[in-house]
Amino acid sequence: MSLRAVKGMKDILPDEISKWHRLEDAFRARAALYGFREARFPIVEPTALFVRSIGENTDIVEKEMYTFTDRGDKSLTLRPEGTASSVRAYIQHNVQALEPVTKWFYVGPMYRRERPAKGRYRQFYQAGIEVFGDPGPYVDAEVIDMVVGFISSLGITQVEVLINSIGGPETRANYRDALLGYLEPYRSELCSDCQRRMDANPLRVLDCKVPRCSEIAADAPSILSHLVDADRAHFDTLQKTLTLLGTPYRVEGSLVRGLDYYTRTLFEVLGKGEGLGAQNALLGGGRYDQMVKSLGGPDTPAIGFAMGLERLLMAMPSEPDPTHVDVFIVAAQASVRSEAALLGRELRDAGLRVESDLRGGSLKSQLRRADKMSARIAMILGESEVENGVVQLKDLEQKTQDEVSRAEAAKRAKAILG
Repeated sequence: MSLRAVKGMKDILPDEISKWHRLEDAFRARAALYGFREARFPIVEPTALFVRSIGENTDIVEKEMYTFTDRGDKSLTLRPEGTASSVRAYIQHNVQALEPVTKWFYVGPMYRRERPAKGRYRQFYQAGIEVFGDPGPYVDAEVIDMVVGFISSLGITQVEVLINSIGGPETRANYRDALLGYLEPYRSELCSDCQRRMDANPLRVLDCKVPRCSEIAADAPSILSHLVDADRAHFDTLQKTLTLLGTPYRVEGSLVRGLDYYTRTLFEVLGKGEGLGAQNALLGGGRYDQMVKSLGGPDTPAIGFAMGLERLLMAMPSEPDPTHVDVFIVAAQASVRSEAALLGRELRDAGLRVESDLRGGSLKSQLRRADKMSARIAMILGESEVENGVVQLKDLEQKTQDEVSRAEAAKRAKAILG
């Protein structure tokens, strides 16, 4: 019996990794421009953290979390998202006492046992940001503008930004009554999940993907018509600031997202293109002003977003993979393999990326491997070269070959590489 990766969990091999590096490096660079600093959190957290923050009646908690009991009889969960861990760390380390506004970003794996689909895995990778301590709406606009600029920097041009407001506690209470009044006549037509959601959090009905539920939700009253004055002012200022920044957006009153912790601002970025298929959401986020307090911390406003890296990789235009070899060392005889290893170390100490095949083989076969690895330079070392302190330097692109001193080999290689 051959062993295979767990269903929904994917190996990322070296041929793919350069595109991952390009994406992650671009995100880190963009986050630094906005003053965000990286934080790293445990992959395993107490189960109660996610139940209390995400919501007991959400699909993630009810159906998708990888939860287990450890040997100390504690319930632990592989993290399904990054915001709850960020909040837990913010409270645990008393960060609010150190700075009035905290700006973090993170990159790492998350785990949800949902049905695998194109670009969606059970171990998947997210990058996200969190801002603690700023009530917005100006920071809301800046965060949205930041992520739109980041996506554009990846060469992804066909995007659409959706925004909505689901208000604070007063708005939500008012809207809940109106929404329940609309949904009640349709209760028997809703799926079993939505029938439960009507009692726990009826806004979640608006996020259901079951066709009949979506049809019913399409005619539901809009939460935007139920915003109290403070929530309306916040949303109006967000729109004005986005317009001033030149960030295109569309107000989508049915946008609620799948987590219970959101308040006021919600946003989602959709991509277009054949690579994404029907599942076209690239990222989403919003404001969660109640979560820090609900988990035992001080009353702290917050906003953030998370994006699935696999989805972004599918939307990014392809680029040639950069070569991972500058110099390939060819040992012309078996007797010089030790010297070839020493030459490799000398070149690497000079900052060059070096590969060699110390198994042996003919000169022709080693040069074929250098070509296959897209090396720009081959340095050929034989007994006479070792004796005379030189190497044969072959420019594989220009098809030229020169004899150079061993002491000058790294310098000549760098000149060719530019």
